[in-house]
Amino acid sequence: MNKEECMEALSKHANIKPVITSTVWKELQKENKEFFEAYDKQREDRILEMETMQRVFQKIIADAAATSPTDTDN
Repeated sequence: MNKEECMEALSKHANIKPVITSTVWKELQKENKEFFEAYDKQREDRILEMETMQRVFQKIIADAAATSPTDTDN
């Protein structure tokens, strides 16, 4: 969950104003710089992995559609 997602979830489910969440998030980033660097890196890696998987699946689907027999009535 990124900062914006966290702000939205806390606002919706706990009625915490986004400005409060944003302020706390910024302070946590200052106090735990190494954690947030690793967290951000891991999120970026996951996003790249998901994008790669999506491209692979799209290629598989396109290849399957190109090689599958068409339905024709004889």
